[in-house]
Amino acid sequence: MSETGPSTQLPQHLFTAIDHVGVAVPDLDAAIATYTEKFGMVVLHEETNEEQGVREAMVGVGDSGSCIQLLAPLDETSTIAKFLDRSGPGLQQLAYRVDDVEQVSAVLRERGLRLLYDAPKRGTAGSRVNFVHPKDAGGVLVELVEPAR
Repeated sequence: MSETGPSTQLPQHLFTAIDHVGVAVPDLDAAIATYTEKFGMVVLHEETNEEQGVREAMVGVGDSGSCIQLLAPLDETSTIAKFLDRSGPGLQQLAYRVDDVEQVSAVLRERGLRLLYDAPKRGTAGSRVNFVHPKDAGGVLVELVEPAR
């Protein structure tokens, strides 16, 4: 390791793309209908993530590789349920794609940012994720997504 730490071993950019924008919704089926019927988007993936307490769908934005992630709570204890109670439906997170979530998390911690998890958790479709605390990112919940290989 060099004297300047792990950040010198990273590519020029920490983030490789906007992976998705998360939208909290009270009813996933109604939201899917809106995004497919009104906006002409296509559902690329749908799953229930018990650990995160959500039912979710990824809808593709054209052929860009970016998605809108529709997130509905499984029950009232879900983080998304609490978000909906506090803020109502709407933008909940901005997710950046990364090549190595652990490496990027270490660099961000080194730069003084707080992450929500000590180690990455399972995200959509087997991805690995962590989150930057919104208080350290201008009020935005920033998700780091390392896609499943």
